Amino acid sequence: MRLKIPNEVLHVYESLHIAGYEAYLIGGCVRDLLLEREPKDWDITTNATPEKIQQVFPDSFYENQFGTVGVKTESEDPRLKVIEVTPYRLEDEYKDARWPNRVVWSDKLEDDLKRRDFTINAIAYEPHRSELIDLHEGEEALKNKLVVAVGDPKERFAEDALRMLRAVRLACELDFTIASETMAGIAANASQLEKISCERIRDEFIRIIETDRPMQGLYVAQKLGLLKYILPELEGAMGIEQNQAHSFDVFEHSLRTLQYAADQKWPIHVRLAALLHDIGKPDSRRHDKEKDDFTFHGHEVIGARMAKKILENLKLPNDLTEKIVRLVRWHMFFSDPDKITLSAVRRLIVNVGQENIWDLLNLRICDRIGTGRPKAQPFRLRKYISMVEEALRDPISVGMLKIDGKQLMALSAERPGPKIGWTLHALLEEVFDDPTKNDAAYLERHALELLALPAEELKKLGEQGKDRRTEEDEKEVEKLREKYHVS
Repeated sequence: MRLKIPNEVLHVYESLHIAGYEAYLIGGCVRDLLLEREPKDWDITTNATPEKIQQVFPDSFYENQFGTVGVKTESEDPRLKVIEVTPYRLEDEYKDARWPNRVVWSDKLEDDLKRRDFTINAIAYEPHRSELIDLHEGEEALKNKLVVAVGDPKERFAEDALRMLRAVRLACELDFTIASETMAGIAANASQLEKISCERIRDEFIRIIETDRPMQGLYVAQKLGLLKYILPELEGAMGIEQNQAHSFDVFEHSLRTLQYAADQKWPIHVRLAALLHDIGKPDSRRHDKEKDDFTFHGHEVIGARMAKKILENLKLPNDLTEKIVRLVRWHMFFSDPDKITLSAVRRLIVNVGQENIWDLLNLRICDRIGTGRPKAQPFRLRKYISMVEEALRDPISVGMLKIDGKQLMALSAERPGPKIGWTLHALLEEVFDDPTKNDAAYLERHALELLALPAEELKKLGEQGKDRRTEEDEKEVEKLREKYHVS
């Protein structure tokens, strides 16, 4: 089997061979090549020690305890700028469910393969011979779409607890199933995730959310006992029944809302806002005896506070946290087209931020789909979207002209007064009929001609321009409403 390897990677591999060392492609890049996916990075393993690797590549860098040497290339592709080369190694007992007490270099490839996390990541490839070295049935796991731990799953996860979350993430990324024995090993060691730093948990969690199947990942994480160590507030939403407008409890609704955001390929901040938008519902739920239904008044305010704390604990960047919190806070905007006013829409845009308004509308769509409703947008949402576009649209005004009142006064020595306004509106009407006339030189010449007219005649032209401006403004609004099929 010949796999397609970039020249930059082949150069590193061949340089090690020329220097007299063994070398193999290893890990995720081999897995991805076998799955006909584009590898995100490239790793090589060798029987050379870090010092000897650096002798082969003098411009390399080595700044870790695991022997990984970064070999720089001249590639413009970010995935190929650094090729990581690591010695075959054995690892002693692990401490704190994360780091080995001691790392020992080995001269046997099989030693390196048996200490890897999953069988699909324990396949080596030798490009010269086009040979796969698969000592743990990784190809079989790829064929059966299974994530299988190398060796005893309980031992693998006791060594490094983050591997449990990585198993969930790989299953989501590849659309694989976690093998039953591997799942049992995760369930037995789930509490070890407490020992992992929030930054490392955050990185795997975010990668799960960024996959095409985040709902699947969070369901599996909950079933295996991992979710309580990542997002306990979400697990607390399980079994929280909602009002009659919802088909699912808060937990499932949140996951379905997230999944729709992923289906639409929306960015991470929309996905996280979708996941957290109802996180305040368990704390705000009350039973209305008269209606025999549940209410959740103020859950968006409570949820915004909770989301802020959750995201800060995960150590997400401040700007990303602020954006998500705003979306959670304002996701319950009122959208009844018979009662909402344009000024209310403008206030919402100010509250959530103009840069976030379309994300907020997308979140509202996700929220609606997450209730189990049809995907077609209802009239009230289409009407609200059209009103947002109307509120954001620059109104038709004399400000569109390439001349203003100050320029007119400087040009004509005319003092401030109604004649300046009449002139600008008369010019605006001409530009409506012929946009090419919105030229500074033409407008200056014609403005002088208009200012020379009798006041009554100029006023008449100016009033006609005002009427035309209103008419054109209404036409633009009508186009928006036609665009969204609303009246």
